[in-house]
Amino acid sequence: MEFWNNIYANFDPVAFSVFGLKVHWYGMMYILALLFALFVAKWLVKKDKIHLGKANLDDFFIWVEVGVILGARLGYILFYDPNTLDYLTHPWNIFNPFVNGEFVGIRGMSYHGALMGFMIGAFFYAKKVGVRFWFLMDRVGIAVPIGYFFGRIGNFLNQELIGRETTLSDAPWGIYVDGILRHPSQIYEAFLEGIFIFIILYTLRKKLTFTGSIALGYGALYGLGRFTAEFWRAPDAHIGYILGTSWLTQGQAMSLAMAIMAIVWLYILYLMDKNQAKKI
Repeated sequence: MEFWNNIYANFDPVAFSVFGLKVHWYGMMYILALLFALFVAKWLVKKDKIHLGKANLDDFFIWVEVGVILGARLGYILFYDPNTLDYLTHPWNIFNPFVNGEFVGIRGMSYHGALMGFMIGAFFYAKKVGVRFWFLMDRVGIAVPIGYFFGRIGNFLNQELIGRETTLSDAPWGIYVDGILRHPSQIYEAFLEGIFIFIILYTLRKKLTFTGSIALGYGALYGLGRFTAEFWRAPDAHIGYILGTSWLTQGQAMSLAMAIMAIVWLYILYLMDKNQAKKI
């Protein structure tokens, strides 16, 4: 376990450089997340013989990727960045990939902002091609957790979103970060919010028959999974724990709210589908 405990001491988050520009493992994982999510979505559409009408998943992913990038960055600025107001006078810094003249890529991204951007992009694409929004969201709802798995692995390789402090007796698999043993919470999240949710949704996909059930099922499961995983993730240093607690993080609060909204919305759609079935 010693090599694993000290993996950060022997690992460079930069994969390679091209003409002086550093290519991070995180960026490569982000690309893999998109490609694998697209591959799984296409595979499931073909496997389950689903007709998408005028929708095309390649075009759809381009639309939502724009929404994800914009939403993730703006979401971080609104929910987490302590210098939010500075962007009003320096808006060009929102997507500035350079820090002190060094290319570091776009840093500071929020999942909840990315999700909102994803939904906005999906809404406009669905309207453009004349396909029901929730029908389209169901088609990709199972694939998203696979992409999320690679995203969290990217966080781990980038040595960010670190876990809470622990001991070797409590967590022999802990990782030393700046000399402090911490939970590898990014790995926990990769499996709890990625692989685990994919398995559940894939297994239940033919039982979740009413439109919107798979997408909202993902929202509920992710919210609950993220809420649970953050018990091992360190809170943002500039925010800490919120609402006067010694355990609740901002990410937990937002994820729990997301899960509750998804469950309520899911129940409403279930009742609407049930009432519609009675009329037939």
